[in-house]
Amino acid sequence: MSSSAPRPGRCIGVGVGPGDPELITVKALRVIQAAPVVAYFVAVKRTSNSRRVVEGYLDENAGRRELCLTYPVTTEMPAGGAYETLMADFYDASAKQIAEVLDAGDDVAVLCEGDPFFYGSFMYLHNRLHDRYEVEVIPGVPAMLAGSAALGAPLVCLNEVVSVLSGVLPSDELEHRLRAADAAVVMKLGRNLAKVRDAVERAGLLDRAHYVERVTMTSERLLPLADVDPSTAPYFSMVIIPSATAPKR
Repeated sequence: MSSSAPRPGRCIGVGVGPGDPELITVKALRVIQAAPVVAYFVAVKRTSNSRRVVEGYLDENAGRRELCLTYPVTTEMPAGGAYETLMADFYDASAKQIAEVLDAGDDVAVLCEGDPFFYGSFMYLHNRLHDRYEVEVIPGVPAMLAGSAALGAPLVCLNEVVSVLSGVLPSDELEHRLRAADAAVVMKLGRNLAKVRDAVERAGLLDRAHYVERVTMTSERLLPLADVDPSTAPYFSMVIIPSATAPKR
Protein backbone atom coordinates (compact mmCIF):
# COMPACT_ATOMS: atom_id res chain seq x y z
CA MET A 1 0.00 0.00 0.00
CA SER A 2 1.46 3.39 -1.00
CA SER A 3 1.84 6.21 1.50
CA SER A 4 -0.88 8.15 -0.32
CA ALA A 5 -3.48 5.39 -0.02
CA PRO A 6 -6.21 6.07 2.53
CA ARG A 7 -6.29 4.16 5.76
CA PRO A 8 -9.00 1.47 5.50
CA GLY A 9 -12.29 2.23 7.18
CA ARG A 10 -13.92 0.23 9.94
CA CYS A 11 -16.83 -2.16 9.52
CA ILE A 12 -19.22 -1.85 12.46
CA GLY A 13 -22.10 -4.24 13.05
CA VAL A 14 -24.70 -2.20 14.90
CA GLY A 15 -27.54 -3.90 16.77
CA VAL A 16 -30.65 -1.71 16.54
CA GLY A 17 -32.84 -3.77 18.86
CA PRO A 18 -36.21 -5.48 18.36
CA GLY A 19 -38.09 -2.69 16.61
CA ASP A 20 -38.83 0.21 18.94
CA PRO A 21 -36.50 3.09 17.92
CA GLU A 22 -36.21 4.08 21.59
CA LEU A 23 -34.51 0.75 22.34
CA ILE A 24 -31.44 1.66 20.29
CA THR A 25 -28.46 2.08 22.61
CA VAL A 26 -26.75 5.44 22.96
CA LYS A 27 -23.55 3.99 21.48
CA ALA A 28 -25.37 2.48 18.49
CA LEU A 29 -27.08 5.77 17.76
CA ARG A 30 -23.81 7.70 17.95
CA VAL A 31 -22.10 5.31 15.54
CA ILE A 32 -25.00 5.32 13.07
CA GLN A 33 -25.19 9.10 12.95
CA ALA A 34 -21.42 9.45 12.51
CA ALA A 35 -21.02 6.81 9.80
CA PRO A 36 -20.46 8.08 6.25
CA VAL A 37 -21.94 4.84 4.90
CA VAL A 38 -24.84 2.85 6.35
CA ALA A 39 -25.52 -0.67 5.05
CA TYR A 40 -28.49 -2.90 5.74
CA PHE A 41 -30.02 -6.20 4.67
CA VAL A 42 -33.39 -6.38 2.95
CA ALA A 43 -35.60 -9.04 1.40
CA VAL A 44 -36.62 -8.79 -2.26
CA LYS A 45 -39.46 -6.31 -2.84
CA ARG A 46 -39.57 -5.33 0.83
CA THR A 47 -38.27 -2.50 2.96
CA SER A 48 -35.42 -3.06 5.35
CA ASN A 49 -36.61 -3.69 8.89
CA SER A 50 -33.38 -2.48 10.45
CA ARG A 51 -33.39 0.72 8.42
CA ARG A 52 -37.01 1.36 9.36
CA VAL A 53 -36.01 1.27 13.02
CA VAL A 54 -33.43 4.04 12.55
CA GLU A 55 -35.01 6.11 9.77
CA GLY A 56 -35.91 8.91 12.17
CA TYR A 57 -32.26 9.30 13.09
CA LEU A 58 -30.78 9.47 9.57
CA ASP A 59 -31.60 13.04 8.56
CA GLU A 60 -28.73 14.77 10.35
CA ASN A 61 -26.09 13.89 7.78
CA ALA A 62 -27.27 14.76 4.27
CA GLY A 63 -24.05 13.40 2.77
CA ARG A 64 -24.49 9.88 4.13
CA ARG A 65 -24.50 7.04 1.60
CA GLU A 66 -26.62 3.94 1.95
CA LEU A 67 -25.73 0.43 0.81
CA CYS A 68 -28.68 -1.93 0.40
CA LEU A 69 -27.79 -5.64 0.59
CA THR A 70 -30.69 -7.57 -0.96
CA TYR A 71 -31.10 -11.24 -0.10
CA PRO A 72 -31.47 -13.46 -3.19
CA VAL A 73 -33.92 -15.74 -1.31
CA THR A 74 -35.49 -15.79 2.14
CA THR A 75 -36.93 -19.32 2.38
CA GLU A 76 -34.84 -21.72 4.45
CA MET A 77 -34.06 -25.10 2.92
CA PRO A 78 -32.40 -28.28 4.23
CA ALA A 79 -28.64 -28.35 4.60
CA GLY A 80 -26.92 -29.16 1.34
CA GLY A 81 -29.64 -27.55 -0.77
CA ALA A 82 -29.38 -24.67 -3.22
CA TYR A 83 -30.22 -22.20 -0.45
CA GLU A 84 -26.81 -22.54 1.20
CA THR A 85 -24.98 -21.97 -2.08
CA LEU A 86 -27.08 -18.91 -2.96
CA MET A 87 -26.58 -17.39 0.47
CA ALA A 88 -22.83 -18.06 0.53
CA ASP A 89 -22.49 -16.31 -2.83
CA PHE A 90 -24.61 -13.44 -1.53
CA TYR A 91 -22.47 -12.94 1.57
CA ASP A 92 -19.32 -13.14 -0.56
CA ALA A 93 -20.67 -10.40 -2.83
CA SER A 94 -21.88 -8.29 0.10
CA ALA A 95 -18.51 -8.52 1.82
CA LYS A 96 -16.84 -7.46 -1.44
CA GLN A 97 -19.11 -4.40 -1.69
CA ILE A 98 -18.31 -3.38 1.85
CA ALA A 99 -14.60 -4.06 1.37
CA GLU A 100 -14.55 -1.64 -1.56
CA VAL A 101 -15.96 1.09 0.67
CA LEU A 102 -13.52 0.26 3.47
CA ASP A 103 -10.58 0.35 1.06
CA ALA A 104 -11.63 3.87 0.06
CA GLY A 105 -11.18 4.89 3.71
CA ASP A 106 -14.84 5.14 4.81
CA ASP A 107 -16.37 3.47 7.85
CA VAL A 108 -19.47 1.33 7.23
CA ALA A 109 -22.17 0.86 9.86
CA VAL A 110 -24.09 -2.33 9.09
CA LEU A 111 -27.55 -2.16 10.67
CA CYS A 112 -28.65 -5.38 12.35
CA GLU A 113 -32.05 -6.26 13.80
CA GLY A 114 -31.78 -7.28 17.43
CA ASP A 115 -28.16 -8.21 18.11
CA PRO A 116 -25.57 -8.73 15.32
CA PHE A 117 -24.38 -12.06 16.67
CA PHE A 118 -27.76 -13.52 17.67
CA TYR A 119 -29.17 -15.30 14.60
CA GLY A 120 -27.89 -12.29 12.69
CA SER A 121 -26.67 -12.00 9.09
CA PHE A 122 -23.79 -9.78 10.17
CA MET A 123 -21.87 -12.76 11.51
CA TYR A 124 -21.31 -13.92 7.92
CA LEU A 125 -19.83 -10.56 6.97
CA HIS A 126 -17.70 -10.62 10.11
CA ASN A 127 -16.28 -14.01 9.14
CA ARG A 128 -15.33 -12.68 5.69
CA LEU A 129 -13.87 -9.33 6.76
CA HIS A 130 -12.41 -9.47 10.26
CA ASP A 131 -9.02 -10.83 9.20
CA ARG A 132 -8.45 -7.94 6.76
CA TYR A 133 -10.18 -4.96 8.36
CA GLU A 134 -11.01 -3.54 11.75
CA VAL A 135 -14.43 -4.93 12.59
CA GLU A 136 -16.43 -3.90 15.65
CA VAL A 137 -19.71 -5.23 17.01
CA ILE A 138 -22.15 -3.11 19.00
CA PRO A 139 -24.65 -5.37 20.76
CA GLY A 140 -28.37 -4.70 20.66
CA VAL A 141 -31.43 -5.67 22.70
CA PRO A 142 -32.44 -9.19 21.56
CA ALA A 143 -36.10 -9.70 20.68
CA MET A 144 -36.45 -12.57 23.15
CA LEU A 145 -35.58 -10.29 26.07
CA ALA A 146 -37.96 -7.65 24.79
CA GLY A 147 -40.60 -10.39 24.57
CA SER A 148 -40.05 -11.47 28.15
CA ALA A 149 -40.40 -7.84 29.25
CA ALA A 150 -43.59 -7.38 27.20
CA LEU A 151 -45.11 -10.49 28.79
CA GLY A 152 -44.12 -9.33 32.26
CA ALA A 153 -42.73 -12.82 32.80
CA PRO A 154 -39.15 -13.45 33.99
CA LEU A 155 -37.52 -15.68 31.44
CA VAL A 156 -35.22 -17.65 33.73
CA CYS A 157 -34.05 -17.46 37.33
CA LEU A 158 -31.64 -18.92 39.88
CA ASN A 159 -29.87 -22.00 38.47
CA GLU A 160 -32.44 -22.77 35.78
CA VAL A 161 -31.49 -23.51 32.18
CA VAL A 162 -32.96 -21.56 29.25
CA SER A 163 -32.78 -22.98 25.73
CA VAL A 164 -32.94 -20.84 22.61
CA LEU A 165 -34.13 -23.01 19.73
CA SER A 166 -34.68 -22.65 16.02
CA GLY A 167 -38.13 -23.54 14.73
CA VAL A 168 -36.40 -25.10 11.73
CA LEU A 169 -35.33 -28.07 13.88
CA PRO A 170 -37.19 -31.38 13.40
CA SER A 171 -40.27 -31.77 15.58
CA ASP A 172 -38.84 -34.64 17.65
CA GLU A 173 -35.67 -32.71 18.41
CA LEU A 174 -37.67 -29.64 19.41
CA GLU A 175 -39.73 -31.75 21.79
CA HIS A 176 -36.63 -33.37 23.28
CA ARG A 177 -34.90 -30.03 23.88
CA LEU A 178 -38.05 -28.42 25.27
CA ARG A 179 -38.48 -31.21 27.79
CA ALA A 180 -34.89 -30.72 28.99
CA ALA A 181 -35.14 -26.95 29.54
CA ASP A 182 -36.56 -24.97 32.46
CA ALA A 183 -37.45 -22.15 30.07
CA ALA A 184 -37.25 -21.79 26.31
CA VAL A 185 -37.49 -19.44 23.37
CA VAL A 186 -38.22 -20.71 19.87
CA MET A 187 -37.19 -18.39 17.05
CA LYS A 188 -37.63 -18.68 13.27
CA LEU A 189 -41.33 -19.53 13.28
CA GLY A 190 -42.95 -18.58 9.96
CA ARG A 191 -44.18 -21.73 8.26
CA ASN A 192 -42.76 -23.74 11.18
CA LEU A 193 -45.37 -22.53 13.67
CA ALA A 194 -47.65 -25.58 13.43
CA LYS A 195 -44.69 -27.92 13.96
CA VAL A 196 -43.45 -25.85 16.92
CA ARG A 197 -46.87 -25.77 18.52
CA ASP A 198 -47.16 -29.53 18.19
CA ALA A 199 -43.73 -30.05 19.78
CA VAL A 200 -44.60 -27.70 22.64
CA GLU A 201 -47.86 -29.54 23.26
CA ARG A 202 -46.18 -32.97 23.19
CA ALA A 203 -43.58 -31.67 25.65
CA GLY A 204 -46.42 -30.77 28.03
CA LEU A 205 -45.69 -27.03 27.96
CA LEU A 206 -48.60 -25.58 26.01
CA ASP A 207 -50.26 -24.16 29.13
CA ARG A 208 -47.40 -21.75 29.79
CA ALA A 209 -46.25 -21.06 26.21
CA HIS A 210 -46.75 -17.59 24.74
CA TYR A 211 -46.81 -16.42 21.14
CA VAL A 212 -45.06 -13.06 20.67
CA GLU A 213 -45.31 -11.17 17.38
CA ARG A 214 -43.60 -7.91 16.38
CA VAL A 215 -42.56 -7.20 19.94
CA THR A 216 -42.11 -3.48 20.82
CA MET A 217 -43.65 -2.42 17.50
CA THR A 218 -47.02 -0.71 17.12
CA SER A 219 -48.45 -3.96 15.73
CA GLU A 220 -47.24 -6.07 18.67
CA ARG A 221 -49.33 -9.16 19.53
CA LEU A 222 -49.08 -11.25 22.68
CA LEU A 223 -51.22 -14.38 22.88
CA PRO A 224 -51.24 -17.78 24.56
CA LEU A 225 -49.75 -20.16 22.00
CA ALA A 226 -52.84 -22.35 22.36
CA ASP A 227 -54.98 -19.51 20.94
CA VAL A 228 -52.92 -18.85 17.79
CA ASP A 229 -53.78 -20.03 14.28
CA PRO A 230 -50.82 -22.34 13.62
CA SER A 231 -50.98 -22.09 9.82
CA THR A 232 -48.37 -19.35 9.56
CA ALA A 233 -46.50 -16.64 11.43
CA PRO A 234 -44.67 -13.51 10.27
CA TYR A 235 -40.91 -13.10 10.40
CA PHE A 236 -41.04 -11.07 13.61
CA SER A 237 -42.49 -13.76 15.86
CA MET A 238 -41.36 -16.25 18.49
CA VAL A 239 -42.63 -18.62 21.15
CA ILE A 240 -41.59 -17.91 24.73
CA ILE A 241 -41.95 -20.44 27.53
CA PRO A 242 -40.85 -18.55 30.65
CA SER A 243 -39.69 -19.93 33.96
CA ALA A 244 -42.36 -21.77 35.93
CA THR A 245 -40.77 -20.90 39.27
CA ALA A 246 -39.80 -17.23 38.86
CA PRO A 247 -41.76 -14.67 40.95
CA LYS A 248 -45.03 -13.70 39.29
CA ARG A 249 -46.42 -10.22 38.88
